[in-house]
Amino acid sequence: MRSFSVQEIGEVQSPVLEGKDENWGEVISEILIYPPFQEGLLGLENFSYVIILFYMHKSSFQMKEHLIRRPQDREDMPLTGIFAQRAKHRPTPIGSTAVRILDAIHETPVLDIKPYFPAFDHVSDIQVPDWVDYLMKQYF
Repeated sequence: MRSFSVQEIGEVQSPVLEGKDENWGEVISEILIYPPFQEGLLGLENFSYVIILFYMHKSSFQMKEHLIRRPQDREDMPLTGIFAQRAKHRPTPIGSTAVRILDAIHETPVLDIKPYFPAFDHVSDIQVPDWVDYLMKQYF
């Protein structure tokens, strides 16, 4: 396997200090872009949503514990592989979210910001297992 190096462009400023699995809709966070990258924000204000890629710096993936698990470790969820869920403990802990609501904890390194383009980022014929809708009722 290969390893890669990436550079953070900023960090999340948030009242959330540890990961959580629900009520992210109540959290107000900010992204602090480091000075060398601030000019790159020009024009971003014209978009209502952006996609944030971030490094989940407090993730601690353990193969035996996290490769196959129940989402949020809930007994009412089915056993599911890590790549079939949005768990925080991942082999490569990179998070991605389209934001007005940012589900990242304080001092999370921000790797990239991309404008949300409906032509690229919107999918209309989505299929997900029933447990996903049930699980997400408390997430936001």
